[in-house]
Amino acid sequence: MIVRPHRHWFVRLFSWHGSVLPGILFRLGLNLLMSIIAIFCLDWYETLGVKLTLAPFSLLGVSIAIFLGFRNSVCYARFSEARQLWGSLLITCRDIQRQVLAISPADAPRIAALLMAFCYSLKHQLRRTDAREDLNRFLGDEAEDILRRRARTNAIELKISQWLADQRRSGAISDIVYAQLDNSIHQLSLVLGGCERLASVPVPFAYGLLLHRTVYLFCTLLPFALVPDLHYMTPLVSVFIAYSFLSLDTLAEELEMPFGYANNHLPMDAMCTNIEINLLEMNNQRELPEAPVPDRYYRLT
Repeated sequence: MIVRPHRHWFVRLFSWHGSVLPGILFRLGLNLLMSIIAIFCLDWYETLGVKLTLAPFSLLGVSIAIFLGFRNSVCYARFSEARQLWGSLLITCRDIQRQVLAISPADAPRIAALLMAFCYSLKHQLRRTDAREDLNRFLGDEAEDILRRRARTNAIELKISQWLADQRRSGAISDIVYAQLDNSIHQLSLVLGGCERLASVPVPFAYGLLLHRTVYLFCTLLPFALVPDLHYMTPLVSVFIAYSFLSLDTLAEELEMPFGYANNHLPMDAMCTNIEINLLEMNNQRELPEAPVPDRYYRLT
């Protein structure tokens, strides 16, 4: 995720890091090339007696803009839901740790370790990276049992639930406290299920493919409709219009799956570290990880 300080509007016009421009620069170059070809072929093009006018492009452009706006709204809703799920995860971890500290302070360090392992395991599951190092750091000898499983994050949650069941069977907690803690653990299930749903069910492929093809066909033919009226201004206008459509298309692709490392994805490394700091502080531990800060390109992963 890009985290930039507030700057003057004029300076923001030239922002490079965090923009989708680097990713579409080559495609804009192709559109510029098509515009130049359209200029040099104008005389030959007019002799064919077939002339593209701006009327169909105006109608098609409005339609594409509407559907791109709808697709971006859908993809941003997925990004927003993912952000809310991880915010809920922070609240739930704090709540569980607070209740454990109140009823069984001796077990608080182990539960904190399980909660931190849950968060890091979920991050690795969503990013499809290796969780071994983080699970060994938090779980020690228990990590091998978790690593042998396919649903590792769910297995960690099950260990927390088993601890709660042991407390109830031993009579250490009442039914009311058990129900409250069980409800908090249930919130972990909701977060896990919600993230798995977003990661495994993308926006229907055919819908995105239709928009993708239409946008590229539109941007390819546009210079030939502009050149009879604009002549040498065609590259400027064509590239600007292509930038608008290609940027929206690329941004929607980034927001659709918000769990990666792209500029507009969630900073799950930073969020996991923040949860770790909170839980360690609740256990009065003084050795805390460094608070995450953006790098020199304003990126927070």
